[in-house]
Amino acid sequence: MDPLDLREEIPVLDEVTYLNTGAASPAPTSVVDAATDEIERQQHVAPAAEGAYPALFETFAETRERVAEFLGADTDEIALTQSTADGISRVATALPWQEGDVVVRTDCEHSAGVLPWQRLRDTQGIEVRVLETEAGRIDREQATELLADADLLCLSSITWNYGTRFPVAELTEIAHDAGARVLVDAVQSPGQVDVDVGEWGADFVVGAGHKWLCGPWGAGFLYVADEATDALVPERVGYRSVTDPEGDSYEFSAGAKRLEIGTTSPAPYAGLQAAMDAIDSIGIDTVEGRIERLTDRLKEGIDDDRLLSPREYESGLVTIAADDPEATVSRLADEDVTIRSIPSPAAVRVSVHVYNTDDDIDALCEVL
Repeated sequence: MDPLDLREEIPVLDEVTYLNTGAASPAPTSVVDAATDEIERQQHVAPAAEGAYPALFETFAETRERVAEFLGADTDEIALTQSTADGISRVATALPWQEGDVVVRTDCEHSAGVLPWQRLRDTQGIEVRVLETEAGRIDREQATELLADADLLCLSSITWNYGTRFPVAELTEIAHDAGARVLVDAVQSPGQVDVDVGEWGADFVVGAGHKWLCGPWGAGFLYVADEATDALVPERVGYRSVTDPEGDSYEFSAGAKRLEIGTTSPAPYAGLQAAMDAIDSIGIDTVEGRIERLTDRLKEGIDDDRLLSPREYESGLVTIAADDPEATVSRLADEDVTIRSIPSPAAVRVSVHVYNTDDDIDALCEVL
């Protein structure tokens, strides 16, 4: 598929210059159709055919396989969730915490990667350390020092506030050498850069489909490395978590599936499969190449004192200083240009995806 063919499948792009994919992307019609078809199958076909629950389980199984293929994982290492925050919380509440255990996170984590540790600090007495960065850049020596006696490192693959790429594989090695597990918030990666969780080596990787994958809301996914599974003892349990839900006692499923709980709509997951198919039909190299070219075009029009993201390409997230970020976003919305404000740093953030065009960038620069 050509990137412009994908653009033609997204009707809202005829109405606005949309540059906010890092928050959420409008979905193409093929994705919406897949989700709608799944609802119709579940409600109108399956009850008189294989049955509603067999149809549900089939979609779940197909989605785990598709996500595993997309991330370079084994199917047993994938659990289906509702969102990134949901996935992080499922891991956080399933690990065996003791008072005094240490979690290290960076200062560039989204609230999804902040709040669970604050809650565990209050309920379990864990210590939370913050690895300070320099505009999204990590000091390796400081990271090594903070991780020396830590139990978990939580970091993003691409920072949501600067668009920088953290050296996930290198930091994972430092953490593992110190005896700490690693959880990666990867929601800004799948769909805009190639992701191979094996290359990262992390224990847990969390993501969702409604950003760069151009998928529907409600389709999250969670990777659990096979060797990390036994460390997870979920607090919440349901029939999807165990090997035999009808037994007198229960045993957790062997793989990541132990973090799944109960009945939920299959429609978002059918849409997620279609979204991954669309990205694959373009090719991730084409996606990243186009994003790089368009972000370079954008940055050419931004002075160094305003550009807070790296001038050299790292991702489609471009953060720009603004005196009043919220007023800037509102003013651009009046001109039918959609971006967002962020709190730290106080700035506006532009998200450039493969379906954007030179005209989109020029329209933004004209009103910015």
